[in-house]
Amino acid sequence: MTASEVLKIFEENEALLSGHFLLSSGLHSPSYLQSALVLQQPEVAEKLCSALAAQTKSDDRVGKVDLVIAPALGGVIVAHEVARALGVRALFTERQEGSMKLRRGFQVKSGERALVVEDVITTGGSTREVIGVIEQHGGKVVCAGSLIDRSGGRVELGVPLHALAVLEVPNYRPEDCPLCRAGSVAIKPGSR
Repeated sequence: MTASEVLKIFEENEALLSGHFLLSSGLHSPSYLQSALVLQQPEVAEKLCSALAAQTKSDDRVGKVDLVIAPALGGVIVAHEVARALGVRALFTERQEGSMKLRRGFQVKSGERALVVEDVITTGGSTREVIGVIEQHGGKVVCAGSLIDRSGGRVELGVPLHALAVLEVPNYRPEDCPLCRAGSVAIKPGSR
């Protein structure tokens, strides 16, 4: 699956939005990717996530994966479908009292090899938090992946990062946002 095919799927599902948005990272942006509109269709979710699983599986640096994990809420479907494609289990973390945690009886055994996935990665903040959770539980993160990398490929996580499409989308701190200076008010369509 090519990057242009992935972006076409987002466009066809009206999931690539233009305007003035407050991202979960706290940054402002003139573009927003509403992955839920794409992932609501199981056959499309399966197709995208199978392609992401294939990318990570073909990377010699990754090796064996024991589990796929994502931050809730946006990454849950991605984790489930990537895990299905790889034949491993899927977990997710949840934010509790301001930090990511494993809940619901999920466990990571010492030495288990994890793939951390997201729907969209911007700064890598949530992915880094999930990596920290895996490491706290004695696991090893061997790779990260996202359907879309909107950082332009600049996010560094300390592990290989795969994305089906990489976009160069401007992000602004609120105090530096030209959209705010022009009088526009940011809306928050995301999950946090």
